[in-house]
Order: sequence, then C-alpha cells, then structure tokens
Amino acid sequence: MSTVIVDYESGNLHSAAKAFQRVARETGAGEVEITSDPDTIRRASRVVLPGDGAFPACRDALFDHRGVFEAIEEAVVTGGRPFFGICIGMQMMATRGLEYRETPGFDWIGGEVVKIAPSDAALKVPHMGWNDLVIDQPHAVLAGIKTGDHAYFVHSYHMQVAAPAHLLAHADYGGAITAIVGRDTMIGTQFHPEKSQATGLKLIANFLNWAP
Repeated sequence: MSTVIVDYESGNLHSAAKAFQRVARETGAGEVEITSDPDTIRRASRVVLPGDGAFPACRDALFDHRGVFEAIEEAVVTGGRPFFGICIGMQMMATRGLEYRETPGFDWIGGEVVKIAPSDAALKVPHMGWNDLVIDQPHAVLAGIKTGDHAYFVHSYHMQVAAPAHLLAHADYGGAITAIVGRDTMIGTQFHPEKSQATGLKLIANFLNWAP
C-alpha cells in the first residue's frame, strides 16, 4: 500500500509529509512518498493534496505541472482511491473559488469558496489558531474524533458546500466555518492536521487505514 503526497510547489509539504510518514510507520500503513510524477500518482493507493496560500495561485501551480491533475483525477474519480485535501487542497475540491478572482475548482464537491465574514466585528480575519470542531456527520475517517476536539486553522476563505450531507464538521467563528468535507472516497480539511496534535494525528491514522 502506498500513499503519495502531491508536490506541485505549493503547500506546507514537508511538515505534512513528516506527519503522514510518522503515522504510517506507527500504524503499519505502508510507504508515504512525496512526488510530482503522474505515473506514481496514478498507481498510488491513496492521494494527499496539500495547499497553502491563495486558491488561484495553488490551482494555477497544480495545472502548471503537466499531467498531475489528470493523474489525481484518474486515481481518485475513476479509480476510487481515497483522497485527502488539506487547506487549499480541500478548497480546490469545490466548484469554484472567489479569492481575488473567480477560479474554477475540481467540482468534486459542489459549492464555492468564499471569504469568512464573522458576525462579531472583534473577530479578525484570517481565522488563525486553535478552534473546536463540531461534528455534523459520522464518517469512518472521524472515528475517535468528537465535538470539542481542537484543530489548528490558518485561513481567510472557506468552502460553502451545496449539499449539507457533504459537510462533515464545522467550527464556530462568528458563524459556522467549514472544517471537514467529504463524499465517496474523498475527504478534505480546512485546518492543518499536521499542526493539530492529537486530533490531526488521529485523523491521519484513520485516513491511512480507511478502506471505503
């Protein structure tokens, strides 16, 4: 069993890789490899897509790497392999993003990525730091994770899903902020699991051993 973390020069790649590699060793979940090679991505058992910064820049960087998105789509959509999008990697699963300019997403999970607008003017944007999760839907990758568990966020935009069934968890920041989305063999977190201590490591372990 092999897990690939997609390297497209946009994302907190090495800290994410270290967390996934550590958990894989501890749980016997196989090898975790960083790659930008389409053939390696296509053959992988699971695919992880990190992303930091702005939606348009990440989307452009991904598509600048010839054949990488096509390999991800073949593995995940056609092949049904588990997928984990982190931060902007999760946001790109949406239909479109509205950061700076309208930018098409993968349209794997219907919805759009919009700026956070807290109802309390004292709450600053970006939403940065620890926040409690509120679990909205049960899911195998959330086993052992409960409402009130903490996760670490750094973002100014979040995904508004079109179908409530695709919202697995949210956080409260002057209103509901999407924290985890999912459908079929796909899951994504707005927060950084590699920075979220026990909650993040549990989520990674569940993903690495998920057999949807």
